[in-house]
Amino acid sequence: MKTGQSIVFFVDDEEHVRGAARQALEIAGFDVVCLERAEGLSARLSRDWFGVVISDVRLPGIDGMSLLREVVALDPDIPVVLITGHGDISMAVEAMRDGAYDFIEKPFSSTQLVEVARRATEKRSLVLDNRALRAEIDGRIGLEGILVGRSAGMARLRQQIEALASTDVDVLIMGETGTGKELVARCLHDFGPRRHGPFVALNCGALPETIIESELFGHEAGAFTGASKRRIGKFEHANGGTVFLDEIETMPMSLQVRLLRVLQERSIERLGSNVPIPLDVRVLAASKRDLRQACDANEFREDLYYRINVVTLTVPPLRERSEDVALLFQHFVVEASLRYRRAPPAIDPDTLQRLMADDWRGNVRELRNAAERYAMGLEPPSDDSASGGGFAARIDAFERSLIEQALRDAGGSVKRAHEALGIARKTFYEKMKKHGLSRSSYLDD
Repeated sequence: MKTGQSIVFFVDDEEHVRGAARQALEIAGFDVVCLERAEGLSARLSRDWFGVVISDVRLPGIDGMSLLREVVALDPDIPVVLITGHGDISMAVEAMRDGAYDFIEKPFSSTQLVEVARRATEKRSLVLDNRALRAEIDGRIGLEGILVGRSAGMARLRQQIEALASTDVDVLIMGETGTGKELVARCLHDFGPRRHGPFVALNCGALPETIIESELFGHEAGAFTGASKRRIGKFEHANGGTVFLDEIETMPMSLQVRLLRVLQERSIERLGSNVPIPLDVRVLAASKRDLRQACDANEFREDLYYRINVVTLTVPPLRERSEDVALLFQHFVVEASLRYRRAPPAIDPDTLQRLMADDWRGNVRELRNAAERYAMGLEPPSDDSASGGGFAARIDAFERSLIEQALRDAGGSVKRAHEALGIARKTFYEKMKKHGLSRSSYLDD
């Protein structure tokens, strides 16, 4: 990962050229190392080096083309800019083909030199940031590799899953559409003692009311018209494992009575049978609707609500953890690239900023779809594709993410956070208040 200020190695055997280049680049804010010869330069570089090499092609000893080959062999993503003389265009084309970032022709202006150095530095910064994200993704194991995110909300969710996975307690998982409720349910199953048993998922909103009872509890042959043979239901099939009932808020009221009895007695009776079948299952339910409000509206049974609401996990929407967007997007791009057998594309800073500013009404599911398109060479959503609230809302979201990240990096210290962002303490407090942030959420343990 990049550290410190970008360095420019400038190689030219003419002293006055080196002097003019140093002055122009240092005024532009670069750290500059001027060299008369290229020998030994590649040994001062590494895959983690943050900088740019600018070299004349015609040098005594190792020439610019040879230096380019040495640098490309070390890391093809280190930008090398070659300086060519008049009439060397064919050589410049060859250099670009061999991996040079760009070339400039003598005589060149200070503005031209600074501009190419700045663009090359931005590219190198992007490469190193992407590598750091990819390394973080590759290095994540366990829950961190599945429920990806650095935000406080995701860290808290992973801790809750770790505490609950080893138990048999039934869990209600709350969250908006696309936040990953089924993934949370799978983690509760996979990281617990039932992981070797079946995980049976059923979307209560996707089945007609006429067959959902048979799907859940099974039936005997002849139980109803068309029941020509016995059918094992989802609960019985899940014996020794986990049943996940998604969109439980859509379950018909009549069926909620039977589900309540199953949860209380841990046994079922197939349709058309009076023989109870003992069950050894854990039940996980998910809802995108506030079930307490559904109870108040007489659209969900209150006794069932209290039975399944032993423990509730809430999956935060993506707009409340915008600092996770870049990491998640990179994660999904890498996954998709591997699946499509493509090299993961670089992600430019403008794209990341646009992604972080979006409100992602479709949550992680929408972000994954954007990453899939990006991995296939298509653009992610444009500025006006799905963002609610327009430009001001996107700026607010980006500002909030910067403040949250600064507080997190500073362990909750307002002093260190506002100094890191380079803004006044009073302004920082005002922005914390504006975004509803509290330093207590970011204090080091």
